Amino acid sequence: MVGVSSASSRWEASWGSSGLASLTGLPDGPPDFSRAHVLARAEEVATAVRRRTGIPVSPAGLLAGRAGLLGLTRRGRVSAGGATRLLPALDGWCAITLSRADDVAAVPALLEADEAAADPWPQLGRWAATRPVSAVTARAALLDIPAAALDEVAAASPQVRHLGFRVHPREPAGLLVADLSSMWAGPLCGQLLARAGATVVKVESPRRPDGTRDGNPAFYDWMNGEKLSYCVDFDGGADELRELLAVADIVIEGSRPAALQRRGLGPDAIAPRAGRIWLRISGYDDLRPAFGDDAAVAGGLVGTAADGPVFCGDAIADPLTGLEAALAVLESLGRGGGELIHVSMSAVAATYAALPTEASVGPYPAPPPQAPPPSAPAPGLGADNDAVRRLVAERRCLSC
Repeated sequence: MVGVSSASSRWEASWGSSGLASLTGLPDGPPDFSRAHVLARAEEVATAVRRRTGIPVSPAGLLAGRAGLLGLTRRGRVSAGGATRLLPALDGWCAITLSRADDVAAVPALLEADEAAADPWPQLGRWAATRPVSAVTARAALLDIPAAALDEVAAASPQVRHLGFRVHPREPAGLLVADLSSMWAGPLCGQLLARAGATVVKVESPRRPDGTRDGNPAFYDWMNGEKLSYCVDFDGGADELRELLAVADIVIEGSRPAALQRRGLGPDAIAPRAGRIWLRISGYDDLRPAFGDDAAVAGGLVGTAADGPVFCGDAIADPLTGLEAALAVLESLGRGGGELIHVSMSAVAATYAALPTEASVGPYPAPPPQAPPPSAPAPGLGADNDAVRRLVAERRCLSC
């Protein structure tokens, strides 16, 4: 029997070799091994996914792969990707993300100033330091800027609601998945289902395609190389999109529920299909926007330093949520589906934050993260529109 201390040492060594330790800690300090049990829990989830699908799943590769592709390293209270900062407030710590152009444009309103400097972070730091955390996050939410208070969200399992008729237990192979999500968590879930044999259709709007298309192409290919690309206007093409959702066995969405509901594209507005699983991924249980780094802070999943928290890994709530969401979908398939599953990124982070911690400094090496193996190139935007329309027509005929 493996003792607790030797098991902990094994996961500390794995945390180091995965590159996750090198992504956690102060930039001028040692790598941080305190969250090694995160990898142990992720391995349990990956093992469950492997058992249900037969596909190889490397949790270390999933958690550190983007950093390997982009050459990221630890930056302490600046996220590895650079868009999020941990800031001290009057009564605690908060995280603010300026990932989108709209976020940057809203900074003067956040500061109640006429304009912001080209580098707004010093101003934001001074502003946050004079206010309670609750005031910082409330004003950011008013302006739709992603922000979180450290450790504000409790651990919670995915919420499951009965949605329709169940069917016999199924495997993902041969099923049709409509993936309306973007960035990392939802697309990772779709990627795992595609590798398990599902036909996954990545749905994007021509007005707002997945933002990662404009980033590192290797990352976009990694997440979406095994999917069909379907481009449709969510407003003018709502009827056409509704037909795809009506014949889909699984729907993945990561937008705010109201965005789909007002277009008649929510789970309660689509024609029923026995066994359909609707997966909803959000940052929180409310309507606030979130990205992987601020959601991790909200759940308390951070590294440790002598003078306060530091970021843990690279946007770690994203890949953890994608992995947990894939398992939730597979478990639902085993129950016969007919369910709406809501997975909160911050609640997932809180679940991992509740695991035991280790000493922050370990005796193990911490090499940089490795990039995943090259992926097949993802199709261009809308490259598979005709094929998807034929697929929808075929499925619609089978249902007649």
